[in-house]
Amino acid sequence: MEVLLTYRYFDSFGVVMNKIFVGQTALRITIKTFTDLEDVSLAVIRYKKPNGKTGEFEAAVGDMAKGVICHECIEGEIDVSGWWVFWAFITFADGRTAAGEAAKVYVWKTGSG
Repeated sequence: MEVLLTYRYFDSFGVVMNKIFVGQTALRITIKTFTDLEDVSLAVIRYKKPNGKTGEFEAAVGDMAKGVICHECIEGEIDVSGWWVFWAFITFADGRTAAGEAAKVYVWKTGSG
């Protein structure tokens, strides 16, 4: 499964920003899997933090036919600066699973970058 990872948010002036900062909550992580998600039972965005800890975010299916999943970040999720790695992990209704290619994203300390 290929992956296209995008992340965008708008600042208080409505300007699109492309950097992620520690503690940021006005953030949507979107992954386009290029896989039909019609029979999906679970979609998550897995991650590896710069400190080596791993986990996953629940993801909503944004577009079944195009294979788009997304996660709206909440307080405390983006908590470490450095290179994060994100990838999609899909479980289908019949039990099959598929993992996407990993994408690296740099998370900046607040007040830097």
